[in-house]
Amino acid sequence: MAAAEGCVGRVVLPGDVLLLPGHPEEDGERLRLGAAAAPRGRLLCGPGLRRCAAGLLVTKCGLLRHRPAGGGGAAAAGGGAYWVDSQQKRYVPVKGDHVIGIVTAKAGDVFKLDVGGSEQASLSYLAFEGATKRNRPNVQVGDLIYGQFLVANKDMEPEMVCIDSSGRSSGMGIIGQDGFLFKVSLGLIRKLLAPKCEIIQELSQLYPFELVLGMNGRIWVKAKTVQQTLIIVNILEACEYMTAEQRKQALAKLSGN
Repeated sequence: MAAAEGCVGRVVLPGDVLLLPGHPEEDGERLRLGAAAAPRGRLLCGPGLRRCAAGLLVTKCGLLRHRPAGGGGAAAAGGGAYWVDSQQKRYVPVKGDHVIGIVTAKAGDVFKLDVGGSEQASLSYLAFEGATKRNRPNVQVGDLIYGQFLVANKDMEPEMVCIDSSGRSSGMGIIGQDGFLFKVSLGLIRKLLAPKCEIIQELSQLYPFELVLGMNGRIWVKAKTVQQTLIIVNILEACEYMTAEQRKQALAKLSGN
């Protein structure tokens, strides 16, 4: 066993047990996870970790990451979120994740979507903005759907919706017929979704394009021409294995042509 704070940024393996930091107001007792924890030092358990009696149990290999609680300082001591950052391609549905699904079948009032997980997700025809029993969305087998998970756990079938809590689409729904869909690792998706991602900013200076990123590792790209679309796809696929300097040199050559 090792302290979670001391393992941040290091490689952890499945089966490792990480001890949680003590709460300053609990006389040395370990901070409990969940609603019973004190709000000041609440600690969240992210992907790759599971709660156990001793602390946190690692369930997949990767680098341990930690995000301090909002506000920082002494009030947030011992709080925040721990998760394991790993390079994996197999996607496990998580509630709230925005993903790109492929319609595979219509079953009554429900569409079946392939989201890259162990089983298909369901999507009701009423889960679109403005949809009613008379005004149904025009969804066909093979269409691409961008939505978020409303239900996702190991005991139930994943359920998707294309509206937010206020009933608005917020950019979700059927993706256009044109464009190119490809798959990358989940680590690259998280990198592209980071605020002020340098890769997206540099590509936007090269060509104007539309981009949809799914947390399940799928990316949809559309540029003005097929050639420009394929160039962007190749750059995004290669970004995972290129340094920032190599990426800038490649983009400089393309912009010079």
